[in-house]
Amino acid sequence: MTVARLVGITYYPVKGCAGTELSEAVLTSTGLLHDRTYAIADEKGDLRWQWGDPGLALITPESTEDGLTLRAPGRDPVRADSADVHDWLTAVLGAPSTLVRSPAGDNGRLHLVSRSSLDALNHRITERGSTPLPMNRFRPNLVVDGWDTPHTEDGAARLTIADTELAFAEDTIRCAITMVDQRTGRRSGPEPLRTLADYRRADGGGVAFGAYFEVRRAGKVSLGDEVVVSPDESPGAGAGSKSGWAEEPKA
Repeated sequence: MTVARLVGITYYPVKGCAGTELSEAVLTSTGLLHDRTYAIADEKGDLRWQWGDPGLALITPESTEDGLTLRAPGRDPVRADSADVHDWLTAVLGAPSTLVRSPAGDNGRLHLVSRSSLDALNHRITERGSTPLPMNRFRPNLVVDGWDTPHTEDGAARLTIADTELAFAEDTIRCAITMVDQRTGRRSGPEPLRTLADYRRADGGGVAFGAYFEVRRAGKVSLGDEVVVSPDESPGAGAGSKSGWAEEPKA
């Protein structure tokens, strides 16, 4: 029997910007520590998101003991607490931009995707002559490898990873952000939404890929930790089987 393990941990200090990969992390009652603490707002105060501003993908936040630093190709880095950070963001994105604290309640859940789910999707994508996609198109917090059945995350009522316990919240309804190339910061399509529409349609509209989990028991997780499914509660039944789907956050 294959043992499922945690093979990816990523948090996103600034909502919509590049993620930071970790070898270990603390899961708190509100999710991954420091995940989506900040966001970038436009001149109206609305939060920028990648489909409207795909260049967000090229902004790389770096958290250190001294605070948060932002980096972008061809630009000198800037500290998040610097008086120059807003001008820096405006220059990078080409429009008035301000670094703000994310609204309360904007995080608090973990986004999890399994490699078997991505493998199944990429098999369908390559069958129609398109290029397979990397995991970062879906911007997960946690990646699990070792589940033989794709979309096992849809039906996992509870997961235990090391000393932590996660509870299934809902499947993730995907949006146009998945068509932004995270490496180039440019819109690219029509995949994966075109192929997901073939087999992952949800009753409430849209297409599902990946799942959200709430942290029921906080603790520390590390790459290589075993991931155990505990199907002793009523799990999510997968795409197309539930009402009240939550839309994907504009990550």
